[in-house]
Amino acid sequence: MAVAWTIVLTLARTIRGPAGVQPHLPTFGGFCIGWVSTTIARFVYPPPRRWTSPERQA
Repeated sequence: MAVAWTIVLTLARTIRGPAGVQPHLPTFGGFCIGWVSTTIARFVYPPPRRWTSPERQA
C-alpha cells in the first residue's frame, strides 16, 4: 500500500503541483489511522485458537 500511496501523491504533485496533493492528505491520514488501528487490534485481540490450529483442514 505504501507504493500505491507514493504513486498517487507523486502523480498529484507532478500533474497539479504542490496544491494538488492537499486534497489527498486527509484520505492518506485516514488510511494511516486505520492501518495502525488494525495492527493494534490484531496484536491485542488475536484470532481464536480454533482458527489458527494446524488440525483445521480447508
